[in-house]
Parts: sequence; structure tokens; C-alpha cells
Amino acid sequence: MATVDGALSRLRDRADLPARESLPWWVAPLPRAVEDVGLALAPVVVLTNLVGTGFGFWYYRFQFAGTEVAAWPLLPDSPAATLFAALAFGLWYLDRPSDYAAAFAFVGCWKLGLWTPFVLVVFADAFLVDTALPLYVFLVGSHLAMVLQAFVLHRVSSFRLRPAVAALAWYGFNDVVDYFLTPFGTPHHTLLPGQTRIGGLSGFTHPEPTHSIAAAGAVVLTLSAAMLLLGARAAKLRARAG
Repeated sequence: MATVDGALSRLRDRADLPARESLPWWVAPLPRAVEDVGLALAPVVVLTNLVGTGFGFWYYRFQFAGTEVAAWPLLPDSPAATLFAALAFGLWYLDRPSDYAAAFAFVGCWKLGLWTPFVLVVFADAFLVDTALPLYVFLVGSHLAMVLQAFVLHRVSSFRLRPAVAALAWYGFNDVVDYFLTPFGTPHHTLLPGQTRIGGLSGFTHPEPTHSIAAAGAVVLTLSAAMLLLGARAAKLRARAG
């Protein structure tokens, strides 16, 4: 109750929330009221993201078992994104905001929040063979919610250039290893329909055209994240300049 009462108090006194700069709609597409609720309920948002992170690691348990330990940091893309989001909102709430956490959270939540529903819908017939409908709907809805929270991060971050470049470099590298290079056996993207384990820790098969369709979606979303993040930085600089 204390958390809810505190959140309501913060909503009543918007001066306690970070200012909403005058930014283009594509940087800040959500209504201010939605942003304010998300910020006022930051502890709940943090907890929700941490629960999602834990579920995500559990969801990847079989893929972890078929992958070399050295490649594990490259596997849990969505759980990593929600972990960065929890860090970004949590550090802001503790008055220790981090542009690095916010940049990694923005790129991750935008990219994985859209890529996962993309592949779930494109390959729906195959996914629904092994995935119960309630879980399928949950996966689509929860990932789309990641996109919404990405567009609240502009309130808690300046989107400085170095953190933005670091985040984009990491997710760009992730695309390369996920789809194009094979330093640890085979590519390491999230398992898709038709993939089977090769044996041992050598990885999984990557049948076409599934692999190429997933790769195209990931690369396009990484590039679009770059445009959004760097565009948001430029928009913030213009807004503060005058």
C-alpha cells in the first residue's frame, strides 16, 4: 500500500517527476499521463521487469543447455533488455540515473519488443504447435509492452552519445553473432521453428528461409533503433538550446 500511496502522491504533484521536454512525436509518442503513471509506479515497473527477466532466463533453459558457456551472454536477448529497463528505472528512482542503462534498455526494448512478436506472427502456425495459446498471447503482449516502456525512458535520460553508441554497438554485434558469424559453433539467436540440436554443445540447425527472415527483422530493427536513439539525442539538444 505504501508504494501505491506514494505513487498517487507523485502523480498529484507532477513537480516530483522529471520534466517532459518538447520533443517530436516519434521521440515521445505516448501521452504524458501514461508516462507519468509509469514513472510514478517505478518500483512496480522495476519489479515487473525483474520478474520478466527471471521468466526469460527460465524460457531459455533448453537453449542454454545446448550452447557453450562462452556464448551464454549472447542468448537471452529479451531478458537482458528487461534487466536493463529495470536498472534504468530503478537507478533513476534512487536518484542515480544512468544514461548507459537507459540507452541499452531503449535499444533492447524497442528491438526485442518488436522482433519477438514479428517472428511469433510470421511463424504462428509452427509456434502454436508447441506453444499453448495463453503463453503465445502472453509472449506477444508482454514484448509489445517492452516497446511502450522504451518510450518513457526519454524522461529519465539525456541519451548521451557515448552510451547510445555503446548500446548500438552491442546490439549490432549481437546481430552479427546471432545470424552471420559462428564463433561458438552456430549462430545464437532465439530458437525458431524447425531448429534442431546438432549434438553436444555445437549448437542448432538454422533452416531457411526462417533464418533469413528472422535476420532481416533483427537488422532492420537495430538500424531503426539507431535512428530513433540518435534522433532523440538530437531532438533533446535542440529542445534545450531553445
